[in-house]
Amino acid sequence: MEQHRTRPPHPRARRETPSLPPQAARGGRRPAAVRRPAPPVVQAVRRFPDPRLTGLGGGLFCGAAMFLLGSLDALLFGSSLTAYGVLFLPVCVLTAVWVRRGDLATAPVVVPIAFAVGLLPIADGEGFGSRLMGLVTALATQAGWLYGGTLVTGLIVTVRRIRLLNRRRRANRRPV
Repeated sequence: MEQHRTRPPHPRARRETPSLPPQAARGGRRPAAVRRPAPPVVQAVRRFPDPRLTGLGGGLFCGAAMFLLGSLDALLFGSSLTAYGVLFLPVCVLTAVWVRRGDLATAPVVVPIAFAVGLLPIADGEGFGSRLMGLVTALATQAGWLYGGTLVTGLIVTVRRIRLLNRRRRANRRPV
């Protein structure tokens, strides 16, 4: 079967200056300004993984990480609640940084739940009732770490939300 050309040939010679892309002809975005290179510390941070977790994914990540850290704490440090509290803070930061923009409000909610989940392997007691009492006691005595991690998560999420709103506001102000 014979194939026909879909576009007629252009009799004009090519221009010497390149034409604008179709987005620019329609009045799209302006060309990006030339930026100076970022400092080495910022470049190093940008090389880290940048997953975007949903609210449920952030909760599962935080809960699983804290349960794993609680188990490791029980094995390596003999159920040290201080070591557990110190390990809780980086998990809070990672959860707040890795959650998606649309699910920012979930991060400060899942962090305290994950703290309690991670205390399960550390809580003292042999039976169900004594283990539950050990969990409640650990939550009461380690409330400083719990509040501190939740505060750090809330601050990071608030800053991210403000930056997101400012970015949207600037995008809406641009002339078309």
